[in-house]
Amino acid sequence: MTNKLKKYETIGCCGIDCGLCPRFHTKGKSACPGCGGLNFKEKHPPCGILSCCVNKYVFEVCSECKDYPCKRFNSPNAGYDSFVTHKRMHTNLEGIRNSGIEAFIKNQKIRMNILNDFLSNHDDGRTKSFFCISCALLPIDKLLEVHEFSHKMDSSIGLKDRNKLLRESSTTIAHSLNIDLELKTKK
Repeated sequence: MTNKLKKYETIGCCGIDCGLCPRFHTKGKSACPGCGGLNFKEKHPPCGILSCCVNKYVFEVCSECKDYPCKRFNSPNAGYDSFVTHKRMHTNLEGIRNSGIEAFIKNQKIRMNILNDFLSNHDDGRTKSFFCISCALLPIDKLLEVHEFSHKMDSSIGLKDRNKLLRESSTTIAHSLNIDLELKTKK
């Protein structure tokens, strides 16, 4: 079966930024198409939140439901990360509820374009996850600031040094805002 389940596969029903996930930006067979994207069921384990949101209520995201947040958000694994940070799930859903999904997607596309630029021009093969998390967690104005900094770097600087400078810039801004750019995994 090769159908899409949702219109906006770059945002999970649960609020995860699928378009800012390393698996979404993976080349090859292990690439994830995003929440409900083309061939999602073949690439991703079953998701009760997606099933409820799309099949039961025909919603794009959970915050469209009058019962949001429901008991599904109280699972034992809630708050823990996998490939992508879950830290902005509720913030994303509240933003969608307050401003609409089109406004959210517009901002997310800005984040995804910046991420694509970072991956194309600054990734040393070991920092995809860091760039994904940074693009997901930094406020958009600060992310644009980091992006501008990346374009002001001397073009003669090698990839390793550009990567290091970009990571340092992102980390400094994140620390100044008390944002942790680490994944929170279960122990």
